[in-house]
Amino acid sequence: MSVADILNRKGSVVKTVGPDVPAQTFAQLLQKEGIGAMVVKNTDGSIAGIISERDLAYGLAIHGSNLGHLSVSELMTKAVITCCPSDSLSKIMKVMTERRIRHLPVLDGQALVGIVTIGDVLKFRLEETQMEAAVLRDYAIARG
Repeated sequence: MSVADILNRKGSVVKTVGPDVPAQTFAQLLQKEGIGAMVVKNTDGSIAGIISERDLAYGLAIHGSNLGHLSVSELMTKAVITCCPSDSLSKIMKVMTERRIRHLPVLDGQALVGIVTIGDVLKFRLEETQMEAAVLRDYAIARG
């Protein structure tokens, strides 16, 4: 299974936010959308970074009550780790585990075409495992 397979099933909508958006507004957007991260895009459409609920938590630890007045660009992760549609599920699992990240923007060339989360990976890996178990069970029953 590839990243493209995941995006085909879950959809390729990516919620983005501008770098100048206040952290408090960003937190409200996360709650409204029911998501854990957003890609930060510049006005020219280029990716400036990614910001997650973890960035908010770390920001709160560092800045305390001033957090809400900071901008997304002051809290975001600037070195964005991405994947591409042809990447395998096992490859992105390894990247997420080794880098301790939960959200991978998907780029096709320079175009942002989706985002894959650790939840997506777990869901699709579980489906693969269940299908493999069903095939083995059917084989065992057929063999008597």
